[in-house]
Amino acid sequence: MNQCTAIALLPPPDHLVALSPAGHRPEAGHVLCELGSDHDRQHAAMLWDEGGRPGSAVWVRWKGSGLAKLTPLPWCPAHDTRNGACELFADHPSAHSWGITDPTDEAITQVLVRQHPHLFPEYRGED
Repeated sequence: MNQCTAIALLPPPDHLVALSPAGHRPEAGHVLCELGSDHDRQHAAMLWDEGGRPGSAVWVRWKGSGLAKLTPLPWCPAHDTRNGACELFADHPSAHSWGITDPTDEAITQVLVRQHPHLFPEYRGED
């Protein structure tokens, strides 16, 4: 499943603006939804994790072009067959992270595989 392509523009937090030197206002930044394309209308992107404790990951959630909201969420407890943890929050509304493909990342990888096949032995024998 492809990753959702929704983006949100996050303005810098007020406290960061207040602490910034005159003439050096922090800029807004974009975040890309990390959920699978089949999720509900609420988008999500992880901003930071404070040590892997339950509820320590801070996510930004938004709908459409509405206001983005920061919220701490616990990690998804699911693991794949190689015991890799899902990189999304608990009760996320789409596939687990290992089932989501970033189409831009995959397109870049395919170009690099063609240009430098010796660097990508896992792609040998694929078109």
